[in-house]
Amino acid sequence: MTELTERLPDSPFSGWRGRPGEASLAEVNGSVGVRGRTPLRRFLAFVGPGYLVAVGYMDPGNWATSLAGGSQFGYALMAVVVLSSLMAMLLQALCARLGVGAGRDLAQACRDAFPKPVAFALWILAEAAICATDLAEVIGTAIGLNLLFGIPLEIGVVLTALDVFLVLLLQRVGFRWIEAFVIGLLFVIAACFAVQLAMADPDFGAIIRGLAPTTELVKNPAMLYIALGIVGATVMPHNLYLHSSVVQTRGYERTDAGKREAIRYATTDSTIALVFAFVINASILILAAAAFHANGRTEVAELGEAHTLLGPLLGGAVAATAFGVALLCCGLNSTITATLAGQVVMEGFLRIRLAPWLRRLITRAIAITPAIVVVLLYGESGTSQLLVMSQVVLSLQLPFAVIPLVWFTASRSKMGAFVAPRWMSVAAGVTAAIIVALNMKLLYDFANGL
Repeated sequence: MTELTERLPDSPFSGWRGRPGEASLAEVNGSVGVRGRTPLRRFLAFVGPGYLVAVGYMDPGNWATSLAGGSQFGYALMAVVVLSSLMAMLLQALCARLGVGAGRDLAQACRDAFPKPVAFALWILAEAAICATDLAEVIGTAIGLNLLFGIPLEIGVVLTALDVFLVLLLQRVGFRWIEAFVIGLLFVIAACFAVQLAMADPDFGAIIRGLAPTTELVKNPAMLYIALGIVGATVMPHNLYLHSSVVQTRGYERTDAGKREAIRYATTDSTIALVFAFVINASILILAAAAFHANGRTEVAELGEAHTLLGPLLGGAVAATAFGVALLCCGLNSTITATLAGQVVMEGFLRIRLAPWLRRLITRAIAITPAIVVVLLYGESGTSQLLVMSQVVLSLQLPFAVIPLVWFTASRSKMGAFVAPRWMSVAAGVTAAIIVALNMKLLYDFANGL
C-alpha cells in the first residue's frame, strides 16, 4: 500500500510544475486489488468508479430539469438528453485517462499546471459548482424524506449530514462497499422507473421523433434554458474531478502496460455506467411527457407536485410511492458522491491534510449551510426553480473544468505515452465549444430580457 501512495518528483521535462504531492484520496488509493487471469475477471475488478460517476448524472437537480422539460415540451428535448450523455461518455473517458496516465486527479493537475492565482480562481469556481450540486442533492433528499415520511424540509436537510458518517463507515470496511451501496440504490431507482413507465404508457413514436434535434432549441429562450439545465445536470463539473480520482483506487501495476489496461477497463466501466444513467435520465423526461404534458399539465416542475399528481394521473398510489423512493435513493447516492468530490477538490487544489472525518464534515457543511438558508427562505414552493437554476449554474461553470481537462489530456508533455488520441481530443474540443456557445447564447438572452 505504501508504494502505491508515495509520489515521486516529476522530471524537468514532464510538463507539470513541481512535485505531484500526496496521492489522490490517499487513504484508499490503490486499495482495491486487481486479480484474475481472465480479461473478464480483471475487468470486473475495475467495475465501480463508473457507477459512482453515473450517480451525478441522475441527481435531484436532473429530475427537476427533466420534469420541467418533459412537462413543458413533451419529448422534444430527448435529443438534448442523448447529446449530453454522449458528451459525458467522452469527457469521463478523458478523466480516466488523466487519473491513470498522469497519476493526478483534475484538481491536482490544475494546481500543478497553472500559476497559483489561476489555480486559486479555478478552485473557487470548483467549490461554487460543488455548492450548486450539493444544493440540488441536499434539497432533493430532504424532499424525498418529506414525501415518504412527512419529515419537515428543514430537518431533512440537516439529516443529510449523516451521509458523512455513512461514507466513513463504508470506507472503513473497504472502498468496494461504497460502490456496492451506490450500485444497489441504482438498481432500486431503475426498478421504480420501470414501474412508473409501465403505468404511464408513453408514445414511443413521439419518443423516436424527439431524438431528432430541432431548431426551436435556439429560437425559444425557454427551451434553451431548460436544455442548458439538462446539459448542466448531465455533464457535471464535480464528476470530472471525482472520476479522475476514484479510478486510482484500483491496485493496477504502475507500469505502462498496467496503466494502459487500467485506462481501457476504466473507460469501459464508465461508458456502460453512463448508458445506464442515460436510460434513467430519458425515463424521467419520458415520464413527465407522458404523465403531465399529454394531460395538459405543462407547468409541472416541483418534485412534490409531481409526486402528488402521479397517483391520480396514472391511476394508483404505487407510481407516486415509486417516485418518492427513487427520489430518495437518488438524493442519498448523490450526496455521498458529492462529498467525495468535495474532498478531492479541497485536497487537490489546496493540499490541505486533515483527518478524513473532518474533511468530509467541512465539505458537507459547505453544502448544508446554503441549503438550510434556501429552505427557510423559500420553503417547498420555489424549490424547483432553484433546482433548475442550480443546474444552469453548473452548466456555466462547466467550461472551467472541461477546457483544462481537454488541454491536459491532449498534451504529450503532460501525458507522455498516454496522451489522448487525436480524434478524441478533437471531439472533446468540439464538445467544449458547444458548451461555451450555448452558455454565451443563454447569457445573451438573459441580458436582453428574453
